[in-house]
Amino acid sequence: MSKRTLALELLTVAGFCAFLFFFGLGAFGLTGADEPRYAQIAREMLARHDWVTPVLYGQPWLEKPILYYWEAMLAYKFFGSSDWVARLPSAFSATVMVFAIYAFARRFLATVAIDAALITAATAAFIGFSHAASMDMPLTACFTIGMMCWFCWYATVLPREPGLKQERAWLLGFYLFMALGTLAKGPVAPGLAALVIVIFVLLPFRDLRDARIIWRTLWWPGVLLFLAVVLPWYIAVQRANPGFASEFFFLHNLERFSTDLYRHKQPFWYYVPVLIAALAPWTVYALSAYVSSIRALRPRYGSAPAADTPVRTSSGSEAAKAPSQAVSFLRGTLHHLPLAQQRQFAAIVALSPFLLVWGAVPIIFFSISRSKLPGYILPAIPAWTLLLAYYIARRAAEEPKPRPWRVLAHAAVAAAALGAVLELPYRLMHVAVPERVMDVAAAVTLVLLIGIALSILQNGLRALRFVTLVPVVIAMAYLVRVDGPALDPKISTRLLAHEIQRIAPASAPVAVFHVTRQIEYGLGFYFDREIPNYDRGQHITGDHLVVAPPGSEQALAGEVHGRRVLHVGSFSPQELELFWISSAPQEHVHSR
Repeated sequence: MSKRTLALELLTVAGFCAFLFFFGLGAFGLTGADEPRYAQIAREMLARHDWVTPVLYGQPWLEKPILYYWEAMLAYKFFGSSDWVARLPSAFSATVMVFAIYAFARRFLATVAIDAALITAATAAFIGFSHAASMDMPLTACFTIGMMCWFCWYATVLPREPGLKQERAWLLGFYLFMALGTLAKGPVAPGLAALVIVIFVLLPFRDLRDARIIWRTLWWPGVLLFLAVVLPWYIAVQRANPGFASEFFFLHNLERFSTDLYRHKQPFWYYVPVLIAALAPWTVYALSAYVSSIRALRPRYGSAPAADTPVRTSSGSEAAKAPSQAVSFLRGTLHHLPLAQQRQFAAIVALSPFLLVWGAVPIIFFSISRSKLPGYILPAIPAWTLLLAYYIARRAAEEPKPRPWRVLAHAAVAAAALGAVLELPYRLMHVAVPERVMDVAAAVTLVLLIGIALSILQNGLRALRFVTLVPVVIAMAYLVRVDGPALDPKISTRLLAHEIQRIAPASAPVAVFHVTRQIEYGLGFYFDREIPNYDRGQHITGDHLVVAPPGSEQALAGEVHGRRVLHVGSFSPQELELFWISSAPQEHVHSR
């Protein structure tokens, strides 16, 4: 690959990461209960100059480790505290991960690197979680880079021949990023990594199976590096908060996994639809790539290739398209090749089963868990996108004409994404979609479906990446610029906070009554203070404003024990009412 081509690909990856991960970070206010809570914790830690103990409203909050908070604190320090800045750590983590995937793919088969990077960046999972102030994206980035480092090290011990030295710097990288993953979300990072490595190494159908790899992975300098990165914070937070170990490890890890303590119970098959949605718009071909890779694991020992059989591993696709040749190599039939080229070829052969195991383990592991959330399987998604990139390279060489049914199914999924974005505001607001909007969405979907299908059928799978990115880019721009203003008041409390500031005096306290945690924590972030909750007995003695659902006036009057309750406004996007509680005795209730 020429330097010019390399520079062009890097600029392309950078441009797509900037658009897909950073564009629209502030289009919506912080959503759910977790985003505003994590963002507020980082803000309070920065204000207190405390880099050890996560604190929410002055009290230790020990559910999660420290990495996201450190990243958010640094972002606040440079850009100020706001909702879009709270999301910068996730956008940054996603960008670093995509560039690492590009470098990893280029190391083993350069022609798939740009596909691997852009397909990963343009999945629904990473677009969504890169715009979330949470620990999921930092964990996924650390885990992904760590697993790729491990495989790069593993590739340097194949084949086991004298004269070829293992590159242990990759093993140090593995331990470093597993340590950062442990700081991102706890022991789940090294735990999942251990499962992936052990299962991969011991696979019964692998010609290069060698249990000694497991023990060689446990390299004492790497273990020391892991401990040197992880232990300082864990020890410091335990010393500052003696109950940390029991609360964090037992309550928020073991009990969260084994019980429905936090009411996230879902059926065992929950992650099947989650995976399908996470891989969109690449779902059809990603599933095909996974199934095809499983089928390719069956031994197909053929005759040894001729001595002059070309094996290109850094600029061509022969190694990716000929599994029978690869297995023949493992039987010792490519001994005529230089050792370094044998090693490269062996690594490409081993990559597919490694990605298969990596892509399955987090999904199976969290399917067993009693507590399930969509972000839990995010660390599995890069394995699927890497498999898809290699699948495209192999199929493009083997099948000049892709199968029409698969092309049509992919085109339908990719086109439907844009049609769904057109209808999204109406669906979320639970109102009937206007017939005109439905007609436009159907027409756009049909035109895109035909265009995508014809492009792939005429130009082959090499056109898959480009024609699929077109609707992704359009949908993203429409979601941010058009849907954003309509959805923001419905899914966040940012505009609700503005409405309260318009109605009530600037210094007036605000409380909530019978509302969701999203409202409570969202207002807490936008007002930068704790929001008392009547449901927990947190009453305010002076004049204040209360946010409550419709029909709460009489119940609220009973809570304030005879004080005056005035209805002062409404916030219709979330069906909320605003009441002013006066310290004066209530003579009558006035509503307007």
